[in-house]
Amino acid sequence: MGALCCRPQVIDFDADVNLFHFILLRCVGKGAFGKVRVVQHKQTRDLYALKYINKAKCVRMKAVANVIQERRLLEEIDHPFVVNLRYAFQDDENCFFVLDLMLGGDLRFHLDRLGSLPEESVRFHMAELSSAVCFLHEKHIMHRDIKPDNILLDERGHAHLTDFNIAVHYSDRRLLTGVAGSMAYMAPEILHKRGYTSPIDWWSLGVCAFELLFGRRPFRGRTNTALTHSISKDPLRFPENAEEKCSVVGLNFISGLLERDPHKRIASSPQGDSLDEIQRHPWFSSIDWAALNRKELPSPFIPDSKKANFDASHELEELLLEDNPLKAKARKQNRDINTLSAEMRQMEEQFTIYDFRAMRRRSYYPHNQQIITTVTASSSGAIASRPVTPGDMVNGRSDSIGLDTHSMHGLPDEYKGPSSEGHHHPPVHDIREKDQENA
Repeated sequence: MGALCCRPQVIDFDADVNLFHFILLRCVGKGAFGKVRVVQHKQTRDLYALKYINKAKCVRMKAVANVIQERRLLEEIDHPFVVNLRYAFQDDENCFFVLDLMLGGDLRFHLDRLGSLPEESVRFHMAELSSAVCFLHEKHIMHRDIKPDNILLDERGHAHLTDFNIAVHYSDRRLLTGVAGSMAYMAPEILHKRGYTSPIDWWSLGVCAFELLFGRRPFRGRTNTALTHSISKDPLRFPENAEEKCSVVGLNFISGLLERDPHKRIASSPQGDSLDEIQRHPWFSSIDWAALNRKELPSPFIPDSKKANFDASHELEELLLEDNPLKAKARKQNRDINTLSAEMRQMEEQFTIYDFRAMRRRSYYPHNQQIITTVTASSSGAIASRPVTPGDMVNGRSDSIGLDTHSMHGLPDEYKGPSSEGHHHPPVHDIREKDQENA
């Protein structure tokens, strides 16, 4: 008699993907709406990162449109240096993203631990990230939040862009004017609110390269006003010992990325081939780009596999403090979605299933340039996307109706290593506003 209750559940792997298809392993991160766990697919035995977002919290924080837009953008993307979406699905409580698992931590974690990285490592990571940014721009996608926190390493040290929560499709003919991203990495044209397009990502990459090499950012200020003035007006100055840490051609490349005129910025000419311009730069003369994109080149920096690159306290908190720990649950049958709130119904209808093994990736462009939340009618580009980490200072402001960026900070990230509590970097001002398109 007793054996009947222990009979293992039969899993139909030919049915739509759901949480029953995965073994839940350790918790490695958390945000305002949910957590990030390592999971293993029961049939293929492949490991992934599972990001799950609580629907009720998502509705309360008016983030429905952003979650749907991130889901759509990730379906379109498949690149060796991006944290790619593999599955997407939902149950009655949560929306799930199943993503490539990165075991090497984020570059913020390593920067805080090491202080800076050698030129060889920075050049290698910049080559990989340049390949990813060119790929995104070919698909008319701006990331808008490139920074060390959003660059993850795999166990072999290859760099990957993550966190597409404020990424957006763009058109070269219609400029965006909304302030969105982390202020210390924002290009001048964003702060001036005169309209911007894809060159902003190259500026952010330049700030990252400078910071990784020298352990500090090129433009700094104790207040938003001071930081805005520094980014807009201060001359680019390298440390006195810069040439001891970086070659002249490397400094030239960074200077080209940090050109204030977006039309003169490296890889930003409307008539030019961005990837070709990057590949022809003398700093990358030793890079075999075809081998790089196949991940055949060894990374100069390999994360320590003997150390955890995430905060182990997340797992302890899940075990001891979580009132409603994640577990696979069957969906309620014959539920009438018309009885749900407008936002819940929008998630049911628009956060659709994705299975990379059975479905082709597709683009929602140009129809995905702006997703409107059903009730608040707010734009989708205004939600802050990552948890507050020590040293970050959130100073969000929004003029859009029904949109409170102060309450939205903390959408769970793709798997990331923690930020060190003792890091010496000045605060990152993280500002997300409603996107407005300027014809």
